[in-house]
Amino acid sequence: MAYDRPGADGLVLGVPKAAFRPSPVFLGLVALFAVGGVLAWNGYGNARFNVFLFVVSGWLVSLCLHEYAHAVVAYRAGDRDIAHRGYLTLNPLKYTHPLLSIVLPVVVVLLGGIGLPGGAVWVDRHAIPGRLRHTLVSLAGPATNVLFALVLVAAVRIGTQSAGGPVEFWAGVALLAFLQITASVLNLLPVPGLDGGNMIQPWLNPQWRKMYDLFAPYGFLLLFALLWNPRIGGWFFDGVFAVGDALGLPSWLYATGLDLIRFWQG
Repeated sequence: MAYDRPGADGLVLGVPKAAFRPSPVFLGLVALFAVGGVLAWNGYGNARFNVFLFVVSGWLVSLCLHEYAHAVVAYRAGDRDIAHRGYLTLNPLKYTHPLLSIVLPVVVVLLGGIGLPGGAVWVDRHAIPGRLRHTLVSLAGPATNVLFALVLVAAVRIGTQSAGGPVEFWAGVALLAFLQITASVLNLLPVPGLDGGNMIQPWLNPQWRKMYDLFAPYGFLLLFALLWNPRIGGWFFDGVFAVGDALGLPSWLYATGLDLIRFWQG
């Protein structure tokens, strides 16, 4: 996305240009992702640890880009102060809740194979006019997950048929694609406090909006409670598997990837 052209004083609408530069932390995650991919492709060292490094670092990069998408759309929609809060540098350490947005999603990926959404970017909603802009800010993150899912599925389908390479590498790519699918579905659920709920919140009447705001802080707990229910959890995974099958993502391949990233079991 193109930003406003900086002036001679190095500012963009009063914001230092450094506020728009990718942070060393994010660039380090990208480097780990690349290294993990090279190791997995060439089969150096422990194959299971290589896939673990590849998938976990790739998932963290996608989390950063998910939150960046929220931030950049909010910035363009009117919340200029979001740049001062460090969200446009892709630095995960600037997130409002690093534990919920980084640590917990990684743990859930390793144990459950679910791309858990994380509420990390604080947006000044009062600085953004219009209900549609609020909805677009909330939609930006899930849209990023959907785009990643489509690109990764395409890479798996094309790569496994023509590029060759070890199954471990493609299992890692397939698992990343599956995680993006789960994240897309979860983020689009109309749960209070999550992206899907925040997309519809501006359009609720005052009475329903007041009730929504009451439950929004407990969105994560509500999500866990829903997924913990065997019937609802079963519906969720049936839906995710159906989406994966419709896109042509081999289920055995991402299942292999999930097994490989649990390197401590090997």
